[in-house]
Amino acid sequence: MVFSSFGFGIFLSIQLLVLVIIEAVDLHFVCSNNRGNYTTGSVYQKNLDDFLSSLVTNESSNGYGLYNTSFGQDDDIIDKVYAIGLCRPDLIPDASLKSFKDSAYNLTRACPNQKEAIIWNEYCMVRYSNRSFHFELSPSNNQSTTRSLLSSDVDLFNSELEELIGVLKSQAAAGGLQKKFATESKRVMYSNNQSISGIVQCIPDLEEEECSFCLEEGLRQLQKCCYGMDSARFGNPSCNLRYDVYTTDDPAKYHEPRALSPPTPSANATKNSGGKKKSSTSAGTVIIIAMATVVSFLILIMSICIYLRVKYKRKRIEERAEEIKSAEALQFDFRSIRAATNNFSEANKLGRGGFGIVYRGILPDDKDIAVKRLSRDSAQGDLEFKTEVSLVARLQHRNLVRLLGFCLGKNEKILVYEFVPNGSLDQFIFGEVKRAHLDWDVRYKIIVGIARGLLYLHEDSRLKIIHRDLKASNILLDADMNPKVADFGMARLFDLDQSQGETRRVVGTYGYMAPEYVMRGQFSVKSDVFSFGVLVLEIVSGQKNSSFRNRGNVEDLLSYAWRNWRADTASNIIDPILSSGSRTEMMRCINIGLLCVQQNIADRPTMTSVILMLTGNSLSLPVPSQPAFFMGASDFSKAVELDQAQSSSSVQKSVNEASITELSPR
Repeated sequence: MVFSSFGFGIFLSIQLLVLVIIEAVDLHFVCSNNRGNYTTGSVYQKNLDDFLSSLVTNESSNGYGLYNTSFGQDDDIIDKVYAIGLCRPDLIPDASLKSFKDSAYNLTRACPNQKEAIIWNEYCMVRYSNRSFHFELSPSNNQSTTRSLLSSDVDLFNSELEELIGVLKSQAAAGGLQKKFATESKRVMYSNNQSISGIVQCIPDLEEEECSFCLEEGLRQLQKCCYGMDSARFGNPSCNLRYDVYTTDDPAKYHEPRALSPPTPSANATKNSGGKKKSSTSAGTVIIIAMATVVSFLILIMSICIYLRVKYKRKRIEERAEEIKSAEALQFDFRSIRAATNNFSEANKLGRGGFGIVYRGILPDDKDIAVKRLSRDSAQGDLEFKTEVSLVARLQHRNLVRLLGFCLGKNEKILVYEFVPNGSLDQFIFGEVKRAHLDWDVRYKIIVGIARGLLYLHEDSRLKIIHRDLKASNILLDADMNPKVADFGMARLFDLDQSQGETRRVVGTYGYMAPEYVMRGQFSVKSDVFSFGVLVLEIVSGQKNSSFRNRGNVEDLLSYAWRNWRADTASNIIDPILSSGSRTEMMRCINIGLLCVQQNIADRPTMTSVILMLTGNSLSLPVPSQPAFFMGASDFSKAVELDQAQSSSSVQKSVNEASITELSPR
């Protein structure tokens, strides 16, 4: 056992050294096994060698850093080589070509005998394959410095970074077929002598929407991997972006790419022209030198491991102290909250949720807030409550209701949210008067906004959050009718019997809940996708799923939508008051809604795919299969009985804004 642990430690140490070496040369590559291997002397190797030989000139470049070429017979779908290189167009041509050549040379040696591979360095991306490719988002690569910003500046910095990349994204996406590239610097607000420099680039032949989506995905990946770092970059086969923070008296400079020389042969491998070289060192001396080298290596590795362990423990202590400090900064005084809500008066009551009552409040600075007074049966301690609130309060997205802080009084746990003036979505789409104010453009904006908020909760936030009670009453609308997902991220603050994938207590709103959640208590991001699909169909039709009426006949919305989709009469689903607006977008939304509510969990799209389908009008959509809970008219009475039985036993319906959510820190 001791020897095994020792050997495993040596293995990890060697892996660590390999990673350090790779980082030092600034190369990151992926060798794909999906396209198979080629053999030495094969047609594919000849075509690949021809590609490398062609790099003596820059004739394959479009003049803006793009190298796009192919070698082999057009009808040879197995051995034809398709190669592409994307280098920064602000490099001089010779430097761009040199970086491209060095990257291609290193890639063929990093991925020997493999027909598809991709490599990134600081200035170029190079990819080759035996298939043509256009718009692809994987594989991807991201990296950052180890230098962190001050924790108090991180949220402000990320906001400014998102604004800068947003401007550059628009500029690059709007570029023509020759160049989709943008770079700019801006001074940061929290410092007098620091600026952010950003660079974005797409493959020039991408559509504007494809380039924009690719760069958005890159920014999301950097915000996840490199939160708070002052320098980072991202790349995938279709686009790349990077940012750097620099002092204004020492601005960032992007130098000519360094040469990446091929490995030189080892001295021991060089043949002596006069035959075998006679050793001048005795065998005993060689053994002593070898043992001394091994011991020195092990001592070095042990020292590195001890240093890293001590550094990790110190970092965890500092992070814990920072979490406690952040939580204290978010705490409201109980007396001020009581005064803001007029002692929690009935006149200020906005509604009752499954875990407490919500009140409107006004702070002394005339700021409107929404105050949720949680039930008093929580078993969670005050310190844990503070820590989790501080984590959730860092979730910032334009399509999420923002948690401003918390309040602790005697036997009191209170959450303080931003106040959203237009109320909930259900008051508009299901109200006869307000529904007339929701034209198609507004409804479409609401659908896309909800999708972006849900994607942030699932993929892009620092916490992985599954909402589990997504419905129209949990979507709030601001003054400009922008949607904000409400009641997320608080379940563990007051509901401690949850686990990652299953729950003993199914809580939600029947009609929005996925079948695997209702029947087996299993939840995942796909159960949220199901709820989103129901919500999309409600927004398009203007009718509730739970009380849908079709010419006096009782029929659930999913069954009605599916039946009309199959009969090619999907236009019957559209709200009759939508006399104007894009019918194509309406039909796409019906298609997307039906894809989200499919019975098979694996067939439902992720929210990343949903966003791409909503914003990429040129993309063809899959054909949906039968939705969950689909039923014929003869089966409906049985379904009602099942609904009533579940409602009275295992399924607890949520009331108003109740939220049931799983937090999983990343």
